[in-house]
Amino acid sequence: MAKKTTIQEFESVFPKLEEVLVEHAQSYKLPAQALEWYKKSLEVNAIGGKCNRGMSVPDSASLLLGRALTEDEYFKAATLGWMTELLQAFFLVSDDIMDGSITRRGKPCWYRQDGVGMIAINDAFMLEAAIYTLLKKFFRDHPRYVDFLELFHEVTYQTEIGQLCDLLTAPEDVVDLNNFSMEKYRFIVIYKTAYYSFYLPVALALYMLDIATPENLKQAEDILIPLGEYFQVQDDYLDNFGLPEHIGKIGTDIMDNKCSWLVNQALAIVTPEQRAVLEENYGRKDKDKEAVIKKLYDELNLEQRYKDYEEKVVGDIRGMIAQIDEAHGLKRGVFEAFLAKIYKRSK
Repeated sequence: MAKKTTIQEFESVFPKLEEVLVEHAQSYKLPAQALEWYKKSLEVNAIGGKCNRGMSVPDSASLLLGRALTEDEYFKAATLGWMTELLQAFFLVSDDIMDGSITRRGKPCWYRQDGVGMIAINDAFMLEAAIYTLLKKFFRDHPRYVDFLELFHEVTYQTEIGQLCDLLTAPEDVVDLNNFSMEKYRFIVIYKTAYYSFYLPVALALYMLDIATPENLKQAEDILIPLGEYFQVQDDYLDNFGLPEHIGKIGTDIMDNKCSWLVNQALAIVTPEQRAVLEENYGRKDKDKEAVIKKLYDELNLEQRYKDYEEKVVGDIRGMIAQIDEAHGLKRGVFEAFLAKIYKRSK
């Protein structure tokens, strides 16, 4: 039987990886002050999240094998999982600077912590570099070492082009709804979220077990990218319609001028009068104007529109999962587990 990892098991692997990273930095005779800084950056930025992406690697490996992982297999899969968490940390530290964000995981963003400031840009680079230090240390002799390298580079680039499109489409200080479209929205979501959050953990598990045939990778991609898109649409829906006590934050997409699923759906169905209301009130740092948009979303019945979308997309994804060819080691259970985590979630 496959076994699901826990956050405690997953986090227990990190100290050994941190030791490797610190030793590697020490090998260059990095001064003590800088070494302490690097250690703190690793601990603050890599640890403390939900670790869903990271834990998906050992979970997927266990589902693919149909049994609990051995100690060595677990360590290897969790190490790959921590590489996805380091990638996430690299993106978040950078993203928070670009967005001028205030808090992250309930604390001040790294760049806003005492004495950090723009040193955070270099810290982000070092978080990314840590991936390749660990990859070399633990997977240099793996038959798919080059594939691991190429996968991380490719997924990093895909996320960066998604971020570029997002930053150009919806700058916080310039509201231009003509810039929005479902086509741009899908591009941003697929490249900024779906590849590194959904495809990457499963592809890593397939490579680790050396069953990443072109067919298996293609089948995984064909299901995980729509799943990632559905996850982001759901996130956009919850930003407006979710309860703050459930989602753990107060939604800000309207005031932040986000190119979200909801505003794109609204743009597709508004009357000229309603369009004028959108133009006048969307993307403004003003609670009253935000309330006007929320009221318009209710008038346009976007909640029901989302529910209809959810049932259709989940039906399509279930259909694709049912069609999976398991002859070469891929298992439907991997995708069923991802879908179960997000279907009808409220946070």
